Amino acid sequence: MIASSSQSIAEVSMNEVQEIIKCSRERSLSDDERQLILSLAESYFSVTELLRNKSTSIDRLRKMLFGASSEKTSRVLGEESEKDKGSAVPLAGSEKDGQAGSKKKPKGHGRNGADAYEGAERIKVSHEALGSGNACPTCDKGKVYSLSKPGLIIRVKGQAPLGATVYELEKLRCNLCGEVFTAKAPDGIGKNKYDERAASMIALLKYGSGLPFNRLAGLQGSLGIPLQPSTQWDIVNELGSRIEPVFKELIRQAAQGAVVHNDDTMAKILEFMGERLKKAAAKNEEDCGRTGIFTSGIVSINEGRKIALFFTGRQHAGENLEKVLKLRAKELGPAIQMCDALSRNTSPDFDTIVANCLVHSRRKFVEVADNFPQESRRILETLREVYKNEAETKRLGMTAEQRQQFHWSKSRRLMTPLRRWMRLELQERRVEPNSGLGQAITYMDKYWKKLTLFLRVPGAPLDNNICEAALKRAILHRKNSYFYKTQKGAQVGDLFMSLIHTCQFSKSNPFDYLTELQKHTDDLSRDPQAWMPWNYRKTLEKSRS
Repeated sequence: MIASSSQSIAEVSMNEVQEIIKCSRERSLSDDERQLILSLAESYFSVTELLRNKSTSIDRLRKMLFGASSEKTSRVLGEESEKDKGSAVPLAGSEKDGQAGSKKKPKGHGRNGADAYEGAERIKVSHEALGSGNACPTCDKGKVYSLSKPGLIIRVKGQAPLGATVYELEKLRCNLCGEVFTAKAPDGIGKNKYDERAASMIALLKYGSGLPFNRLAGLQGSLGIPLQPSTQWDIVNELGSRIEPVFKELIRQAAQGAVVHNDDTMAKILEFMGERLKKAAAKNEEDCGRTGIFTSGIVSINEGRKIALFFTGRQHAGENLEKVLKLRAKELGPAIQMCDALSRNTSPDFDTIVANCLVHSRRKFVEVADNFPQESRRILETLREVYKNEAETKRLGMTAEQRQQFHWSKSRRLMTPLRRWMRLELQERRVEPNSGLGQAITYMDKYWKKLTLFLRVPGAPLDNNICEAALKRAILHRKNSYFYKTQKGAQVGDLFMSLIHTCQFSKSNPFDYLTELQKHTDDLSRDPQAWMPWNYRKTLEKSRS
């Protein structure tokens, strides 16, 4: 396996390399063979550069070459789970294998049933010869009646993400006076070339699925419905301006959350890079001190309701959270803030009860498990039991207070001896403080109070997984589109990603939500609180009644 400079993996066997070397002595190389030699050279320089970097560990290099493995305790410790034990492949010709091969999958049992196709067009088909109340053609005595559950047939068809209809309006001209008479356009087709659904689809593909404007333009062009990237930007930019009151209300409500998660990831805005950065710095001296660009993710949770927010720019996660919490009601106490231990995730300018991510601490022991198997086993198995307790609180539907009491009685008995043991490992020099295990223990002991806040404070989470999962939306956009061109483009992206991800938290249809917002822009400007992803359907029902 060879990793190229772009960290992709190419499958190359030694026999293939030897064959190319042999052929190079006898004839000129083909284009494919030259490309393979080039890939090998690029891979060699890439790997040597990684090895030259002292901060690159063997474990990190292995992950770059072969991909990251699962961090489940059973995988890290080399345990065979019950699921794995039962999934062994039977030998060919065995009785078990014969039984498995003879069993056929019944028809009509696919992954998705008819109820899953909520967005599909539904067409009712009446019986071609019979109607409810007609005599039974079989027995001639009874009468047939309609069943509540009809027969179902699903047909999925391919189509362009954005369709188009061309209306050819007939024109007639008088051969004497020259007057032209044009047919009237059908009712309900609207005045705009791009309707609300077109704008929703573009925004959803771009900021929900990571499809760049130029790729969508290529797809649309190949299907005969052209849609230029600049046109797509004009559509989503105009839409973002119209529904901005909803985004502002979302930020205000997020500030009232009982628990707030925050983290950030790297981003790119061309306006803040290279020569553009120098010009911007000359205009605004305050921006000269920082060149990093980040996308901050904030997930606010209050009474089970989750709100996702994204902010892209030069500010860190802590600074963006500070702006959000300025909108917090004064009568509310400080929120519980979950983040990792990086200083940029917090700020002295706002008051929160800080909890640190237990998964971040656990990962440090995962990374050294190969070198310190026994010590890592004790820590990972202890944390596994703590997470089993957390799963039990969710299964039983405990309140925040009940959950905290449960962890206090169950998980504290696990965590307290663990800390005592870790401290003895360092104090009695059984572990070298500068080793990987020593550093992992030191980190966990240093932030112990924040890592175990869930034992003492009702509602405190164990980890920051929900925020890291939300940030994958920004990472997906970065991997596909690479960058934002301007700060304005980043703001539009933040708005749509926030609304789309909050819709998914609320189990609302983001396409339907964005479409309805466009149809009621005047209403949402007057009362944006009534047009949140979790209550807009009720608002629509009230307006129609």
